[in-house]
Amino acid sequence: MSPKQASANRKQSKLNGARLLSEHVEESMTQYFEALNGTPPSDIYRMVLEQVEDPLLRTVMNYSEGNQSRAAEILGMNRGTLRKKLKQYGIDA
Repeated sequence: MSPKQASANRKQSKLNGARLLSEHVEESMTQYFEALNGTPPSDIYRMVLEQVEDPLLRTVMNYSEGNQSRAAEILGMNRGTLRKKLKQYGIDA
């Protein structure tokens, strides 16, 4: 997404009264770093992916009523990748 598109999305988000996911992530990460109280962070990328990917997959599977092909399309991934990730997180489909 270009910076211009991101700016337009932020403006639209403010008009709708909703916050963008990126705003929630930024706020959560700021709070996380503050809570560390000087303890050095490590492996944050993996931690964030695991924290986001599991509920994302569960929500999309629920939205697609368990239809893996539809869920994969919504997520923009192939069904094989989706099946691998569902197994990784122990999500029954």
